[in-house]
Amino acid sequence: MSNPISLERLSLRQVATVSAIDWARLAEPEARRLRELGFDEGVGIEVLHRATLGKGPIACRIGRMTVALRRAVAGAIQVSPLSPAE
Repeated sequence: MSNPISLERLSLRQVATVSAIDWARLAEPEARRLRELGFDEGVGIEVLHRATLGKGPIACRIGRMTVALRRAVAGAIQVSPLSPAE
């Protein structure tokens, strides 16, 4: 595994594993939503789409779900990109 980066910096279609979530950076409703959706350390994630203006939401695949996250929320999630062999 490579060094952790912010989810908002993960390349499109790059598969990664959630390495940490800075819960303190998130408002309680945002943190609760992430927990309800299954966001936690060790979960696989992939960025599917980014808004064209660079400030809009990011669409991610976690498990079999597609989830839209605000950039500020994605910035609180650290991921470790996986190499193609992993």
